[in-house]
Amino acid sequence: MSAPSRSFHCALALVGGRMVADVRITARAGSIAAIESGVPVAADDLALGVVVPGFANAHSHAFHRALRGRTHADGGDFWQWRTGMYDVAQRLTPDTYHELARSVFGEMRDAGYTAVGEFHYVHHRLDGTPYVAHDMELALASAAVSAGIRLVLLDTCYLRGGVGAALSPEQARFGDGSADRWLDRWHRLRGALPDDPTVTLGAAVHSVRAVSRDDLRVIAEGLPSDVPLHAHVSEQPAENAACLEAHGLTPVGLLAECGLLSSRFSAVHATHLTATDIALLAAADATVVMCPTTEADLGDGIGPAPELAAAGARIAIGSDQHVVIDPLEELSRLELDQRLRLQRRGVFGPDLLWAAGGVRGYESLGLASATGRAPGFRVGDLCDAVELDVRSVRTRGADAWQLPLVARAADVRATVVHGRLTRPR
Repeated sequence: MSAPSRSFHCALALVGGRMVADVRITARAGSIAAIESGVPVAADDLALGVVVPGFANAHSHAFHRALRGRTHADGGDFWQWRTGMYDVAQRLTPDTYHELARSVFGEMRDAGYTAVGEFHYVHHRLDGTPYVAHDMELALASAAVSAGIRLVLLDTCYLRGGVGAALSPEQARFGDGSADRWLDRWHRLRGALPDDPTVTLGAAVHSVRAVSRDDLRVIAEGLPSDVPLHAHVSEQPAENAACLEAHGLTPVGLLAECGLLSSRFSAVHATHLTATDIALLAAADATVVMCPTTEADLGDGIGPAPELAAAGARIAIGSDQHVVIDPLEELSRLELDQRLRLQRRGVFGPDLLWAAGGVRGYESLGLASATGRAPGFRVGDLCDAVELDVRSVRTRGADAWQLPLVARAADVRATVVHGRLTRPR
Protein backbone atom coordinates (compact mmCIF):
# COMPACT_ATOMS: atom_id res chain seq x y z
CA MET A 1 0.00 0.00 0.00
CA SER A 2 1.56 3.27 -1.10
CA ALA A 3 1.50 6.14 1.38
CA PRO A 4 2.32 9.52 -0.19
CA SER A 5 2.61 12.71 1.86
CA ARG A 6 -0.82 14.19 2.44
CA SER A 7 -2.49 16.76 4.68
CA PHE A 8 -5.97 16.48 6.20
CA HIS A 9 -7.76 19.53 7.56
CA CYS A 10 -10.23 18.58 10.30
CA ALA A 11 -12.97 20.95 11.37
CA LEU A 12 -12.74 19.18 14.73
CA ALA A 13 -10.22 16.53 15.79
CA LEU A 14 -9.46 14.53 18.92
CA VAL A 15 -6.02 15.67 20.08
CA GLY A 16 -4.54 15.35 23.56
CA GLY A 17 -7.72 14.05 25.14
CA ARG A 18 -10.00 16.84 23.88
CA MET A 19 -11.78 18.02 20.77
CA VAL A 20 -9.77 20.72 19.01
CA ALA A 21 -10.98 22.98 16.17
CA ASP A 22 -9.29 23.55 12.82
CA VAL A 23 -6.57 20.91 12.95
CA ARG A 24 -4.24 20.02 10.10
CA ILE A 25 -2.73 16.53 10.21
CA THR A 26 0.16 15.89 7.84
CA ALA A 27 0.84 12.27 6.97
CA ARG A 28 4.14 11.06 5.61
CA ALA A 29 5.08 7.44 4.89
CA GLY A 30 1.93 6.28 6.66
CA SER A 31 2.60 8.09 9.95
CA ILE A 32 1.65 11.47 11.39
CA ALA A 33 4.47 13.89 10.68
CA ALA A 34 2.86 17.10 12.01
CA ILE A 35 -0.23 18.37 13.81
CA GLU A 36 -1.24 22.06 13.67
CA SER A 37 -4.27 23.53 15.40
CA GLY A 38 -6.20 26.75 14.79
CA VAL A 39 -5.25 26.84 11.11
CA PRO A 40 -7.43 27.52 8.05
CA VAL A 41 -7.94 25.09 5.21
CA ALA A 42 -5.08 25.21 2.69
CA ALA A 43 -5.36 24.53 -1.03
CA ASP A 44 -3.60 21.17 -0.71
CA ASP A 45 -5.61 19.98 2.29
CA LEU A 46 -8.27 17.32 2.11
CA ALA A 47 -11.06 18.96 4.10
CA LEU A 48 -12.84 16.72 6.61
CA GLY A 49 -15.32 17.29 9.42
CA VAL A 50 -15.08 15.61 12.86
CA VAL A 51 -12.09 13.27 12.85
CA VAL A 52 -10.87 10.83 15.51
CA PRO A 53 -8.12 8.20 15.60
CA GLY A 54 -9.04 4.96 13.88
CA PHE A 55 -10.76 2.25 15.88
CA ALA A 56 -8.94 -1.01 16.56
CA ASN A 57 -10.75 -4.33 16.44
CA ALA A 58 -8.46 -6.14 18.86
CA HIS A 59 -10.24 -9.49 18.62
CA SER A 60 -11.65 -10.98 15.43
CA HIS A 61 -12.43 -14.45 14.07
CA ALA A 62 -13.25 -13.57 10.46
CA PHE A 63 -14.89 -16.88 9.59
CA HIS A 64 -17.41 -16.56 12.45
CA ARG A 65 -19.15 -13.93 10.31
CA ALA A 66 -20.72 -16.81 8.39
CA LEU A 67 -22.84 -17.62 11.46
CA ARG A 68 -24.51 -14.23 11.74
CA GLY A 69 -28.29 -14.51 11.85
CA ARG A 70 -28.21 -18.32 11.88
CA THR A 71 -28.01 -19.28 15.55
CA HIS A 72 -30.68 -17.49 17.55
CA ALA A 73 -33.52 -19.95 16.91
CA ASP A 74 -31.40 -22.80 18.28
CA GLY A 75 -31.16 -21.23 21.73
CA GLY A 76 -28.56 -23.09 23.76
CA ASP A 77 -25.31 -21.69 25.08
CA PHE A 78 -21.71 -21.07 24.05
CA TRP A 79 -20.96 -24.77 23.73
CA GLN A 80 -23.90 -25.39 21.39
CA TRP A 81 -22.89 -22.35 19.32
CA ARG A 82 -19.36 -23.76 19.11
CA THR A 83 -20.63 -26.85 17.29
CA GLY A 84 -21.94 -24.68 14.46
CA MET A 85 -18.68 -22.75 14.40
CA TYR A 86 -16.69 -25.96 13.93
CA ASP A 87 -18.92 -26.86 10.98
CA VAL A 88 -18.05 -23.56 9.28
CA ALA A 89 -14.33 -24.07 9.99
CA GLN A 90 -14.47 -27.50 8.33
CA ARG A 91 -15.66 -25.97 5.05
CA LEU A 92 -12.95 -23.31 4.66
CA THR A 93 -10.32 -23.46 1.93
CA PRO A 94 -7.63 -20.85 1.25
CA ASP A 95 -9.68 -19.47 -1.64
CA THR A 96 -13.02 -19.35 0.18
CA TYR A 97 -11.39 -17.94 3.29
CA HIS A 98 -9.77 -15.19 1.27
CA GLU A 99 -13.12 -14.17 -0.23
CA LEU A 100 -14.94 -14.32 3.11
CA ALA A 101 -12.21 -12.42 4.95
CA ARG A 102 -11.96 -9.74 2.26
CA SER A 103 -15.69 -9.08 2.66
CA VAL A 104 -15.51 -9.09 6.47
CA PHE A 105 -12.44 -6.83 6.55
CA GLY A 106 -14.13 -4.46 4.12
CA GLU A 107 -17.18 -4.34 6.37
CA MET A 108 -14.89 -3.52 9.30
CA ARG A 109 -13.14 -0.73 7.41
CA ASP A 110 -16.43 0.83 6.37
CA ALA A 111 -17.62 0.64 10.00
CA GLY A 112 -14.60 2.61 11.23
CA TYR A 113 -12.17 -0.11 12.18
CA THR A 114 -8.77 0.79 10.75
CA ALA A 115 -6.85 -2.11 12.33
CA VAL A 116 -7.82 -5.68 13.16
CA GLY A 117 -6.22 -8.35 15.32
CA GLU A 118 -7.21 -11.59 13.58
CA PHE A 119 -7.13 -14.41 16.16
CA HIS A 120 -6.37 -17.14 13.64
CA TYR A 121 -6.24 -20.88 14.22
CA VAL A 122 -7.57 -22.52 11.04
CA HIS A 123 -4.05 -23.35 9.94
CA HIS A 124 -4.01 -26.68 8.11
CA ARG A 125 -5.94 -29.11 5.94
CA LEU A 126 -8.90 -30.99 7.37
CA ASP A 127 -6.74 -33.91 8.46
CA GLY A 128 -4.19 -31.63 10.10
CA THR A 129 -1.50 -31.85 7.42
CA PRO A 130 0.08 -28.46 6.66
CA TYR A 131 -0.49 -26.51 3.49
CA VAL A 132 2.62 -26.13 1.37
CA ALA A 133 3.24 -22.44 2.06
CA HIS A 134 1.08 -20.96 4.86
CA ASP A 135 -1.86 -20.85 2.47
CA MET A 136 -4.52 -19.93 5.03
CA GLU A 137 -2.42 -17.24 6.69
CA LEU A 138 -1.45 -15.66 3.38
CA ALA A 139 -5.10 -15.73 2.30
CA LEU A 140 -5.95 -13.57 5.33
CA ALA A 141 -3.04 -11.21 4.72
CA SER A 142 -3.99 -10.76 1.08
CA ALA A 143 -7.63 -10.17 2.04
CA ALA A 144 -6.67 -7.41 4.49
CA VAL A 145 -4.43 -5.64 1.98
CA SER A 146 -7.18 -5.84 -0.63
CA ALA A 147 -9.76 -4.47 1.81
CA GLY A 148 -7.48 -1.62 2.91
CA ILE A 149 -7.37 -2.41 6.63
CA ARG A 150 -4.33 -2.79 8.88
CA LEU A 151 -3.86 -6.44 9.94
CA VAL A 152 -2.10 -7.94 12.93
CA LEU A 153 -2.30 -11.69 12.32
CA LEU A 154 -2.48 -13.28 15.77
CA ASP A 155 -1.31 -16.74 14.80
CA THR A 156 -2.72 -19.05 17.45
CA CYS A 157 -1.34 -22.07 19.29
CA TYR A 158 -4.16 -24.61 19.63
CA LEU A 159 -2.98 -28.08 20.65
CA ARG A 160 -5.67 -29.73 22.79
CA GLY A 161 -9.41 -30.24 22.73
CA GLY A 162 -9.74 -29.48 26.41
CA VAL A 163 -7.71 -29.79 29.59
CA GLY A 164 -5.87 -33.12 29.21
CA ALA A 165 -7.81 -34.03 26.04
CA ALA A 166 -6.64 -34.64 22.48
CA LEU A 167 -7.94 -32.57 19.59
CA SER A 168 -11.22 -33.85 18.20
CA PRO A 169 -11.50 -34.60 14.46
CA GLU A 170 -13.18 -31.22 13.84
CA GLN A 171 -10.26 -29.49 15.60
CA ALA A 172 -7.50 -31.37 13.74
CA ARG A 173 -6.74 -28.53 11.34
CA PHE A 174 -6.10 -26.14 14.26
CA GLY A 175 -3.16 -28.01 15.78
CA ASP A 176 0.59 -28.12 15.16
CA GLY A 177 1.34 -31.14 17.35
CA SER A 178 3.44 -29.36 19.95
CA ALA A 179 4.34 -25.90 21.15
CA ASP A 180 7.80 -26.27 19.62
CA ARG A 181 6.30 -27.07 16.23
CA TRP A 182 3.93 -24.14 16.51
CA LEU A 183 6.85 -21.84 17.31
CA ASP A 184 8.80 -23.20 14.36
CA ARG A 185 5.87 -22.53 12.01
CA TRP A 186 5.34 -19.10 13.59
CA HIS A 187 8.95 -18.07 12.87
CA ARG A 188 8.72 -19.33 9.29
CA LEU A 189 5.45 -17.48 8.80
CA ARG A 190 7.05 -14.23 9.97
CA GLY A 191 9.32 -14.34 6.95
CA ALA A 192 6.57 -15.41 4.54
CA LEU A 193 4.08 -12.59 5.10
CA PRO A 194 3.87 -9.94 2.38
CA ASP A 195 6.27 -7.01 2.56
CA ASP A 196 3.54 -4.53 3.38
CA PRO A 197 3.63 -2.00 6.25
CA THR A 198 -0.02 -2.69 7.04
CA VAL A 199 0.52 -6.40 7.78
CA THR A 200 2.35 -7.63 10.89
CA LEU A 201 2.49 -10.87 12.86
CA GLY A 202 1.44 -11.32 16.44
CA ALA A 203 0.72 -14.43 18.45
CA ALA A 204 -1.98 -16.03 20.56
CA VAL A 205 -2.64 -18.96 22.83
CA HIS A 206 -6.17 -20.09 22.20
CA SER A 207 -6.94 -20.67 25.89
CA VAL A 208 -5.70 -22.68 28.85
CA ARG A 209 -8.07 -25.39 27.60
CA ALA A 210 -6.08 -25.69 24.39
CA VAL A 211 -2.51 -25.91 25.75
CA SER A 212 -0.79 -27.56 28.70
CA ARG A 213 1.19 -25.98 31.49
CA ASP A 214 4.41 -27.13 29.80
CA ASP A 215 3.24 -25.69 26.47
CA LEU A 216 2.74 -22.30 28.11
CA ARG A 217 6.29 -22.35 29.45
CA VAL A 218 7.72 -23.27 26.04
CA ILE A 219 5.83 -20.38 24.45
CA ALA A 220 6.97 -17.95 27.14
CA GLU A 221 10.59 -18.87 26.44
CA GLY A 222 10.40 -19.15 22.66
CA LEU A 223 8.27 -16.20 21.56
CA PRO A 224 10.14 -12.91 20.98
CA SER A 225 9.43 -10.46 23.79
CA ASP A 226 8.32 -7.65 21.46
CA VAL A 227 5.45 -9.65 19.94
CA PRO A 228 1.88 -8.99 21.14
CA LEU A 229 0.40 -12.10 22.75
CA HIS A 230 -3.34 -12.69 23.19
CA ALA A 231 -5.43 -15.45 24.79
CA HIS A 232 -9.06 -16.19 25.52
CA VAL A 233 -9.27 -15.99 29.31
CA SER A 234 -12.12 -17.00 31.64
CA GLU A 235 -14.75 -16.67 28.95
CA GLN A 236 -16.82 -19.45 30.55
CA PRO A 237 -17.22 -20.65 34.16
CA ALA A 238 -16.57 -24.20 32.91
CA GLU A 239 -13.12 -23.10 31.71
CA ASN A 240 -12.28 -21.78 35.18
CA ALA A 241 -13.52 -24.96 36.86
CA ALA A 242 -11.47 -27.22 34.57
CA CYS A 243 -8.34 -25.13 35.09
CA LEU A 244 -8.76 -25.11 38.87
CA GLU A 245 -9.27 -28.87 38.92
CA ALA A 246 -6.23 -29.58 36.74
CA HIS A 247 -3.79 -26.96 38.03
CA GLY A 248 -5.14 -25.55 41.27
CA LEU A 249 -5.07 -22.12 39.64
CA THR A 250 -7.41 -19.88 37.69
CA PRO A 251 -6.53 -19.29 34.01
CA VAL A 252 -5.00 -15.91 34.91
CA GLY A 253 -3.06 -17.51 37.75
CA LEU A 254 -1.72 -20.22 35.45
CA LEU A 255 -0.67 -17.70 32.79
CA ALA A 256 1.09 -15.65 35.47
CA GLU A 257 2.91 -18.69 36.87
CA CYS A 258 4.15 -19.60 33.39
CA GLY A 259 5.53 -16.10 32.75
CA LEU A 260 3.04 -14.91 30.13
CA LEU A 261 1.56 -11.88 31.86
CA SER A 262 3.19 -8.60 30.86
CA SER A 263 2.39 -5.34 29.10
CA ARG A 264 2.41 -7.18 25.77
CA PHE A 265 -0.33 -9.58 26.94
CA SER A 266 -4.05 -9.20 26.18
CA ALA A 267 -6.71 -11.23 27.95
CA VAL A 268 -9.75 -11.60 25.69
CA HIS A 269 -13.20 -11.55 27.32
CA ALA A 270 -12.02 -11.96 30.96
CA THR A 271 -15.67 -12.24 31.92
CA HIS A 272 -15.40 -14.43 35.03
CA LEU A 273 -12.47 -13.15 37.09
CA THR A 274 -11.57 -13.26 40.76
CA ALA A 275 -10.24 -10.26 42.65
CA THR A 276 -6.80 -11.87 42.52
CA ASP A 277 -7.08 -12.26 38.73
CA ILE A 278 -7.87 -8.57 38.39
CA ALA A 279 -4.88 -7.62 40.55
CA LEU A 280 -2.54 -9.86 38.52
CA LEU A 281 -3.65 -8.41 35.18
CA ALA A 282 -3.34 -4.85 36.46
CA ALA A 283 0.08 -5.45 38.02
CA ALA A 284 1.30 -6.78 34.67
CA ASP A 285 -0.06 -3.69 32.83
CA ALA A 286 -1.98 -6.13 30.64
CA THR A 287 -4.87 -5.26 28.34
CA VAL A 288 -8.33 -6.78 28.58
CA VAL A 289 -10.12 -6.99 25.23
CA MET A 290 -13.85 -6.99 25.81
CA CYS A 291 -16.33 -7.94 23.09
CA PRO A 292 -19.69 -6.73 24.45
CA THR A 293 -21.89 -7.65 21.48
CA THR A 294 -20.50 -11.19 21.32
CA GLU A 295 -20.63 -11.67 25.07
CA ALA A 296 -24.27 -10.55 24.99
CA ASP A 297 -25.14 -12.69 21.97
CA LEU A 298 -23.72 -15.84 23.56
CA GLY A 299 -25.09 -15.06 26.99
CA ASP A 300 -21.61 -15.23 28.47
CA GLY A 301 -22.08 -12.52 31.08
CA ILE A 302 -20.84 -9.00 31.77
CA GLY A 303 -17.18 -8.75 32.74
CA PRO A 304 -15.78 -6.60 35.56
CA ALA A 305 -14.56 -3.77 33.32
CA PRO A 306 -14.81 -1.00 35.95
CA GLU A 307 -12.89 -3.05 38.48
CA LEU A 308 -10.19 -3.79 35.91
CA ALA A 309 -9.89 -0.14 34.87
CA ALA A 310 -9.79 1.01 38.50
CA ALA A 311 -7.00 -1.46 39.24
CA GLY A 312 -4.96 -0.17 36.29
CA ALA A 313 -5.59 -2.69 33.51
CA ARG A 314 -6.11 -1.29 30.03
CA ILE A 315 -9.44 -1.88 28.23
CA ALA A 316 -9.82 -2.45 24.48
CA ILE A 317 -12.64 -3.77 22.29
CA GLY A 318 -13.19 -6.48 19.69
CA SER A 319 -16.03 -7.74 17.54
CA ASP A 320 -15.08 -11.43 17.96
CA GLN A 321 -17.78 -13.44 16.16
CA HIS A 322 -19.15 -10.39 14.26
CA VAL A 323 -22.76 -10.63 15.30
CA VAL A 324 -22.29 -6.86 14.88
CA ILE A 325 -19.40 -5.05 13.21
CA ASP A 326 -19.59 -1.60 14.74
CA PRO A 327 -16.91 -0.16 17.04
CA LEU A 328 -19.26 2.52 18.33
CA GLU A 329 -21.83 -0.11 19.29
CA GLU A 330 -19.12 -1.99 21.22
CA LEU A 331 -18.09 1.20 23.03
CA SER A 332 -21.65 2.15 23.85
CA ARG A 333 -22.35 -1.31 25.24
CA LEU A 334 -19.15 -1.18 27.27
CA GLU A 335 -20.80 1.62 29.23
CA LEU A 336 -24.45 0.61 29.00
CA ASP A 337 -23.93 -3.00 30.09
CA GLN A 338 -22.18 -1.74 33.21
CA ARG A 339 -25.08 0.64 33.89
CA LEU A 340 -27.37 -2.39 33.93
CA ARG A 341 -24.96 -4.34 36.12
CA LEU A 342 -24.21 -1.54 38.61
CA GLN A 343 -27.46 0.44 38.28
CA ARG A 344 -25.77 3.80 37.80
CA ARG A 345 -24.76 6.04 34.91
CA GLY A 346 -21.37 7.40 33.94
CA VAL A 347 -19.42 4.27 34.82
CA PHE A 348 -16.92 5.19 32.11
CA GLY A 349 -16.24 8.71 30.90
CA PRO A 350 -15.93 9.44 27.17
CA ASP A 351 -12.15 9.63 27.60
CA LEU A 352 -11.97 5.92 28.53
CA LEU A 353 -14.36 5.00 25.70
CA TRP A 354 -12.35 6.90 23.08
CA ALA A 355 -9.17 5.28 24.40
CA ALA A 356 -10.68 1.78 24.48
CA GLY A 357 -11.75 2.14 20.87
CA GLY A 358 -8.48 3.56 19.64
CA VAL A 359 -5.12 3.81 21.38
CA ARG A 360 -5.67 0.92 23.83
CA GLY A 361 -6.53 -1.40 20.98
CA TYR A 362 -3.49 -0.22 19.03
CA GLU A 363 -1.33 -0.87 22.11
CA SER A 364 -2.86 -4.32 22.44
CA LEU A 365 -1.90 -5.13 18.85
CA GLY A 366 1.65 -3.81 19.17
CA LEU A 367 0.86 -0.83 16.93
CA ALA A 368 1.51 1.79 19.62
CA SER A 369 3.68 1.90 22.72
CA ALA A 370 1.85 1.35 26.02
CA THR A 371 2.21 4.82 27.52
CA GLY A 372 -1.14 5.32 29.23
CA ARG A 373 -1.60 8.60 27.35
CA ALA A 374 -4.86 10.36 26.67
CA PRO A 375 -6.80 9.44 23.53
CA GLY A 376 -6.15 11.47 20.40
CA PHE A 377 -3.78 12.05 17.51
CA ARG A 378 -0.08 12.41 18.22
CA VAL A 379 2.97 13.06 16.04
CA GLY A 380 4.69 9.76 15.28
CA ASP A 381 1.51 7.68 15.46
CA LEU A 382 0.30 5.69 12.50
CA CYS A 383 -1.93 7.85 10.34
CA ASP A 384 -5.16 5.92 10.84
CA ALA A 385 -8.33 7.95 11.31
CA VAL A 386 -12.12 8.02 11.07
CA GLU A 387 -14.38 10.88 9.97
CA LEU A 388 -17.77 10.88 11.73
CA ASP A 389 -21.02 12.49 10.61
CA VAL A 390 -22.32 14.78 13.36
CA ARG A 391 -25.48 15.74 11.48
CA SER A 392 -27.13 12.35 11.08
CA VAL A 393 -30.45 11.45 12.71
CA ARG A 394 -28.43 9.76 15.48
CA THR A 395 -25.81 12.40 16.13
CA ARG A 396 -27.47 15.75 15.37
CA GLY A 397 -27.21 17.97 18.43
CA ALA A 398 -24.85 15.67 20.32
CA ASP A 399 -21.71 16.85 22.07
CA ALA A 400 -18.87 15.54 19.88
CA TRP A 401 -17.00 14.42 23.01
CA GLN A 402 -19.89 12.02 23.76
CA LEU A 403 -20.18 10.51 20.27
CA PRO A 404 -19.21 6.98 21.44
CA LEU A 405 -22.58 6.83 23.20
CA VAL A 406 -24.75 7.91 20.27
CA ALA A 407 -22.94 7.45 16.94
CA ARG A 408 -22.91 4.17 15.05
CA ALA A 409 -21.07 2.67 12.09
CA ALA A 410 -23.59 4.25 9.72
CA ASP A 411 -22.15 7.61 10.79
CA VAL A 412 -18.68 6.80 9.45
CA ARG A 413 -18.04 9.06 6.47
CA ALA A 414 -14.48 7.99 5.72
CA THR A 415 -11.57 5.98 7.07
CA VAL A 416 -7.88 6.67 6.71
CA VAL A 417 -5.44 3.75 6.91
CA HIS A 418 -1.70 4.41 6.58
CA GLY A 419 -2.50 7.85 5.19
CA ARG A 420 -4.90 6.60 2.54
CA LEU A 421 -8.54 7.73 2.65
CA THR A 422 -11.45 5.45 1.74
CA ARG A 423 -15.16 6.25 1.63
CA PRO A 424 -17.66 3.55 2.70
CA ARG A 425 -19.03 1.48 -0.12
